[in-house]
Amino acid sequence: MKVSVVGTGYVGLVAAACLAEAGNNVICVDKDCERISELERGIIPIYETGLGELVKRNSKAERLHFTTDLKEAVEDSLVIFIAVGTPSTDDGSADISAVLEVCGSIAECMDGYRIIATKSTVPVGTCKKVSEIISAKTEHPFDYVSNPEFLKEGAAVEDFMKPERIIVGSTNPAVLEIMKQLYGPFMRKKGRIISMEPASAELTKYAANCMLATRISFMNELSVLCEKLGADIELIREGIGSDSRIGNAFLFAGVGYGGSCFPKDVSALIHTGDENCCPQTILKSVREANWRQQHRFAQGIIKYFKSKPEQVVLAVWGLAFKARTDDIRQSPTVTCIEEFVKAGIAVRAYDPRAKLAEDGLAKKIEVAANGYEILEGSDALVIFTDWQEFRNPDFESIANKLNKPLIFDGRNLYDPKYLQKLGFEYHCIGRAERK
Repeated sequence: MKVSVVGTGYVGLVAAACLAEAGNNVICVDKDCERISELERGIIPIYETGLGELVKRNSKAERLHFTTDLKEAVEDSLVIFIAVGTPSTDDGSADISAVLEVCGSIAECMDGYRIIATKSTVPVGTCKKVSEIISAKTEHPFDYVSNPEFLKEGAAVEDFMKPERIIVGSTNPAVLEIMKQLYGPFMRKKGRIISMEPASAELTKYAANCMLATRISFMNELSVLCEKLGADIELIREGIGSDSRIGNAFLFAGVGYGGSCFPKDVSALIHTGDENCCPQTILKSVREANWRQQHRFAQGIIKYFKSKPEQVVLAVWGLAFKARTDDIRQSPTVTCIEEFVKAGIAVRAYDPRAKLAEDGLAKKIEVAANGYEILEGSDALVIFTDWQEFRNPDFESIANKLNKPLIFDGRNLYDPKYLQKLGFEYHCIGRAERK
């Protein structure tokens, strides 16, 4: 099938590469000339496990193409996916201006029937807005499909190739059959396409992310109570996760959720609720709990060094909001580092993949290429991201390099008793100190 994808970010590039891997002829479109030039040279602008190999293999096989020419892509495609950003505005609503702009441009390029599908996360009602814009700019027939993505950064390729479900929001049975054909190669063992009208599809994406954010925030609030009562959040996670009605996913206590999806989607659904006089009180509490967890972790470390913060140097492991991605958008690490710097604490940071922008915070801290290098002369190690290489480090080397064997662990990576035997002072989340 001939397909085009507008947008070459985490969603668009993964979708394009995976669809090409299934044998489709895919055109990737982006207005960023430099990004398209890099992709044509085999340079992948984002880190995502397995993505580089897919892009290079399918580019070489001439199933995956890159261009800045939207007209070329529209004229040579039946299905056009929109995968541009929908960031939060100041009031928390989703900014869908890029989606609407792309739809208008697609309409102007159409020379016949097309299926236009949004993978971007968009609020309920976008279907109507998009349809009105396209209808106003073309006389050619079209169908709109809400086809939200459910990809986890760090496992996006695997999620696309082996999807748990595919949501297709359309009222046209013929379009559903075309989408089934397109996604058929990814579900040969079992059909997992769920069809519904566009409004339900749009809301399903928000509901899924907000439910996961709620689970994380619930566990983080519970972890605070655990510290007060002498309970262990890890044992509680094991206990409730064994309940088949609950499951064990997204029950890990930590320093808070971040990334490109949860923060903006929670805010967007809160805004939609307020617009429709249906206040989302649970989600407002979830957002507040997430902010409070990040602030509590940062302020706990600042308070520990309250007598001389301006003399303190912290070694930070992890900038990305989670492992297996280089994404620092809304990362709890960045929020906490900003609080450290504001308190006068010096920060040295390391992440295997993520990098700070060259301006702003990057100018106020030291960013190194080696995790052990930043330990020398630092007063404590602070862990924010659960990268695999952080899970079983050289503790002897850590102790020798730090001014004091002191770790603040925002991911609960280590066994407190084991670190105590090694002579470390170890502070984690929701696990009471035991002698």
